Amino acid sequence: MSQRIAVLLHNMRSTHNVGSIFRTSDAAGVLKIYLSGYTPTPTDRFGRTRKDIGKTALGAENMIQWEKITSPIKIIKKLKNAGWVIVGVEQDKRAIDYRKLRIAKPILFIFGNEVKGISKSIRDACDTLIEIPMQGKKESLNVSVAAGIILFSQ
Repeated sequence: MSQRIAVLLHNMRSTHNVGSIFRTSDAAGVLKIYLSGYTPTPTDRFGRTRKDIGKTALGAENMIQWEKITSPIKIIKKLKNAGWVIVGVEQDKRAIDYRKLRIAKPILFIFGNEVKGISKSIRDACDTLIEIPMQGKKESLNVSVAAGIILFSQ
C-alpha cells in the first residue's frame, strides 16, 4: 500500500459489520481502526473477547491496531493537524463519486451508523465526502460491503 489509511467507525450497531470491517481493513493494509459512540469493540468492558465480533473478524481484531475513543471530532482534529485528509463515506449532496478520489496524503475514512449514516457534525468536519453510485433500486449498500469497496479502491 502506497499510503497510510485509518478507519473511524462511529455509532455502528452491528457486531457483524464491525468484525467484517476489521477483517477487510486488515486485508487492505489499514493501520488503525478508531471506534466511537456506541460502536461495539472487540473486547467488552471487562476486557473479555467478544465472540460475535471474532466470528466475522476471524482473528483480524487481534492483528490490527484499534482504539476506543470518546470524541470523533477530537481524533479528526488531531489527524488533520498531523496532515491527514478526512474522508466521510456518505450519501450527501456534497459527496463525489469515490472513483474520483485522488489523495496522496494519509487518509482517515469515516463510516457511520447502518441506518442514519454519519452525523451532520462529523460530515461538516470532513475534508471531503465520497459515495458509491447506486445503479439498482436499493439506495445503499451494507456498510461492511461499502468499506470493502472504498478500502480496496485506494
